Amino acid sequence: MVSDDILRTHLQELRRGTVVVASLVALRRPDYGYALLQRLTDHGFPVDANTLYPLLRRLEEQGLLTSEWNTEESRPRKFYRTSDEGETVLRLLLADFSAVQRSLTGLIEGVAR
Repeated sequence: MVSDDILRTHLQELRRGTVVVASLVALRRPDYGYALLQRLTDHGFPVDANTLYPLLRRLEEQGLLTSEWNTEESRPRKFYRTSDEGETVLRLLLADFSAVQRSLTGLIEGVAR
């Protein structure tokens, strides 16, 4: 039987890259961090806040997200949005993801390439 630790480690590795893709997709519509956390969780991408916020900062530093502060409400919130460059990277990541998915399906079904 596979230990929970081994399975948890591999699931974490598998999901790490998909959270980047999911965030870029979700942030095509501007949102703030906590709302994004909830939306990702609701769609099957549970992410810890200690993982998401550094990821958002990194994606912003890379130019894949833009941000602006909304100070109209009682609590200021930083809203993120996928940038044009982020859309380009997302399109390439989704194409690669599709290719990986086709390859895995072929392996599972025993289909020769």
